[in-house]
Amino acid sequence: MKVRKYSGELVDFDVNRLKVSLMKSGASKETVEDVWKKMSHTIFDGMTTRQLYKLAFQLLKQQRNSLAARYSLKKALRDLGPSGYLFEKWVARLFAYKDYKTQTGLILEGNAVNHEVDVIAQKENTLLLIECKFRNTVDAKVNVTNPMYFLSRFLDLKEKDFNFFGGTARFSQAWLVTNAYLTKDAISFGDYYKLHLLSWDYPIGNSIKNRVDSTGLYPLTCLTTINALEKEKLLSADYVLVKDILDQPSSLNNLGATAHRIKKIYKEAYELVHGFEK
Repeated sequence: MKVRKYSGELVDFDVNRLKVSLMKSGASKETVEDVWKKMSHTIFDGMTTRQLYKLAFQLLKQQRNSLAARYSLKKALRDLGPSGYLFEKWVARLFAYKDYKTQTGLILEGNAVNHEVDVIAQKENTLLLIECKFRNTVDAKVNVTNPMYFLSRFLDLKEKDFNFFGGTARFSQAWLVTNAYLTKDAISFGDYYKLHLLSWDYPIGNSIKNRVDSTGLYPLTCLTTINALEKEKLLSADYVLVKDILDQPSSLNNLGATAHRIKKIYKEAYELVHGFEK
């Protein structure tokens, strides 16, 4: 059987790959087999990968909301758009989790020109310059021109002293972070010039997906029990992470939801961040 990718290309359907992706949602082997059994009666030759995803998502949601939420992480990151401002705030939270002090949306004066800086992060004497490349299409890739351009900006800033968080420091590391994929040339260029690269699937074993699954720093947009307007309301109030709801449960009181729904939302958030007993 063939499936149609987002690019339009037809490829062989790989059931094992599907099952692995379902397992990564935290679903048990029995749940995965149950979902696949139901899917197998519905899928057809030429089905799009988007249709496959929606079907798997719906079936996981029937099993447990938090499974579907974890399965939707890649889409949830795209939903931090359309401008990418929220993605920058989310990236700052990733570094704050590692005890960095962070700031977003700065304009810094370099030796030659001024630069719009997405995120800075500082821990002790280490000061990071972080460039965020947000993409809202499924198969988007960040090509080599992006790290090239970023390197020139880093070089224009790295020899200057900056006052952040009550002290003076110089940028010591450059990080390019994207929710998309990196081309091979982008990775090769970054590695050669010692840029730190972080994408959806890179570095292997320490990618965005790996980091989120290991830390529970899921974006608020993962939640399946709240609608788009409710998500927008919470995001505008600076609740960027699912974890923020757990830290401040009163945040849900402003949604105008019933007590039953609030309990359901909180349960999904808790299971997404902390897991559940299988």
